[in-house]
Amino acid sequence: MLQEEHLGVKSEERRVKNPIETIMSEDNINNLSSAAEQPVEYNDDNIRHLSDMEHVRTRPGMYIGRLGDGSLPEDGIYVLLKEVLDNSIDEFKMHAGDRIEVDIEDNLRVAVRDYGRGIPQGKLVEAVSVLNTGGKYDSKAFKKSVGLNGVGVKAVNALSSHFEVKSFRDGKVRHLTFEKGILISDKTSKTQDENGTYIYFEPDNTLFKNYSFHGEIVEVMLRNYTYLNSGLTIMYNGRRIKSRNGLEDLLNDNMTNDGLYPIVHIVGEDIEIAFTHANQYGEEYHSFVNGQHTTQGGTHQSAFKEHIAKTIKEFFDKNYEYTDIRNGIVAAIAINVEEPVFESQTKIKLGSTQMAPDGESINKYVGDFLKREVDNYLHIHKEDCADILEQKIKENERERKAMAGVTKLARERAKKANLHNRKLRDCRIHYCDVKNERKEESSIFITEGDSASGSITKSRDVNTQAVFSLRGKPLNCFGLTKKVVYENEEFNLLQAALDIEDGLDTLRYNKVIVATDADVDGMHIRLLIITFFLQFFPDLIKKGHVYVLQTPLFRVRNKKTKIKNKQAIEQAVATSKKSEFVTRYCYSDEERQQAIKDLGPDPEITRFKGLGEISPEEFVHFIGPDMRLEQVTLHKTDQVSKLLEYYMGKNTMERQNFIIDNLVVEEDLPDEELA
Repeated sequence: MLQEEHLGVKSEERRVKNPIETIMSEDNINNLSSAAEQPVEYNDDNIRHLSDMEHVRTRPGMYIGRLGDGSLPEDGIYVLLKEVLDNSIDEFKMHAGDRIEVDIEDNLRVAVRDYGRGIPQGKLVEAVSVLNTGGKYDSKAFKKSVGLNGVGVKAVNALSSHFEVKSFRDGKVRHLTFEKGILISDKTSKTQDENGTYIYFEPDNTLFKNYSFHGEIVEVMLRNYTYLNSGLTIMYNGRRIKSRNGLEDLLNDNMTNDGLYPIVHIVGEDIEIAFTHANQYGEEYHSFVNGQHTTQGGTHQSAFKEHIAKTIKEFFDKNYEYTDIRNGIVAAIAINVEEPVFESQTKIKLGSTQMAPDGESINKYVGDFLKREVDNYLHIHKEDCADILEQKIKENERERKAMAGVTKLARERAKKANLHNRKLRDCRIHYCDVKNERKEESSIFITEGDSASGSITKSRDVNTQAVFSLRGKPLNCFGLTKKVVYENEEFNLLQAALDIEDGLDTLRYNKVIVATDADVDGMHIRLLIITFFLQFFPDLIKKGHVYVLQTPLFRVRNKKTKIKNKQAIEQAVATSKKSEFVTRYCYSDEERQQAIKDLGPDPEITRFKGLGEISPEEFVHFIGPDMRLEQVTLHKTDQVSKLLEYYMGKNTMERQNFIIDNLVVEEDLPDEELA
């Protein structure tokens, strides 16, 4: 039952007229009956016509999907950048300019310059501000583009607080300036610059709140453009990005384990594929449609998965299981489709079933291509590819059979766990709920011990935040086979909770958050969990789903009456904290020292030794919208197998010497100088 003080109101203030009493008073009954007799008028005045720019600004989700703040690749600001780049890419495809310059200022403002033909100057205003105006509707050459709806750059204009476009053509430049889609200036002058188009935009921060372009997300996007357009050079803030070998370069740049055989790279009409196998569990795919990175796959990726396994099985003419053939595969596929249909506005999953309206099915087109080209390749490259591939398939088969009995028992256990997983406190909304608008908020906290999980459970959002409680330190699974996932109850229940046994297609939580104490034991548990993911589910990390929760180390607080720093008190009042205390939560010793200075003299300092020491009332602030998360990333340069061998392998003399040489003794020194 809620206490009076928790509600922040006095008991005498809580006595208000019962809503039923209010509604049923005589005066209100008369008012209600008269309202019922007078329906709301619906006439000509109710019909509004929004201008093109107004409509985009009023309904941005219709045009760019989610807004977001730039922390995710699907956020709206990257869609704006993509819409501008797509036009420049189309010029490259028409053999007009092979260089694009992209500059992002302060992670807020974007400038894109291409050296194509330049937008026809007579229609420049219409091209950037009038919907359903474009030059690609009737052109066969552009039929295999993503942006054929005549919206693209107009949406960028409408959703930007400031937008500029310059068209350089034949010694003349026309320069337009817009603010929130409204034309401000229009100038034409002579120029000696090369032909092409320059677009500058600053997203409207009233729509994209607290947004920021993340350099690593932008770079991945630009690199993908170069992989799909061999010979194209993109200059990003002065750095050169170029690919000569298309999807082969993409795999080489993204693989964290060495391929078992040279990458198979085949290019056909409207299709390009690349694949190899690595010593890793699971399947890893990169897929594209008309230059669009389909991060959630779609019909083309499903067709590739089906037919690559079928082709390889038929080549060896043995009864191999599809799962054994695909386990460890790292592959990329890019296709061009006429008038593609995507399953959402963000265009991250292909829904089209045909290569063109009334044309061949995507499944058949991809299947025929793989059957012909991959079969030929395997016949030609028997020793350096086919033999190595078959060896990998046999290894997968042996491992699967070795753990067949264990798997069966574990699945029965998992089935029971689905009914009642005692380690899981589930939430209502999941990442696999395709139609739920909040699915991307879905997260699971992996905690150690009952006290920590108890605090999180009591303070979490039950709609989007689940909690999985570990018994203690999990098993160090480095060097072990996947059999351990099924034999170890804790790992098996975690796998069942995430629903990732057969891949990420059914992943139940967008964010998998490791929440451990900030001490040595907590760090060790964190490392053991990440090792588990790296060993058996690396794609979970590669796709950006794994995070570490940053929790405060210290709480510094003081009574308002004692604090000498008036600014600190004003800030506390501004954030509507009614407490007699001003409190700062500090995530580092530097933050602690600053808080002591701000809240002195003689503030109360509390060190949190573990998550269980933080009360649920306080914990709610650390797992809310502003929670501090550190994403676990995986790059080519990380040399995962070597890192794991060093940190999680046998206790070698090399590691012992490293520990001894880097030992640091902490001393609690008085903070007299800070008081």
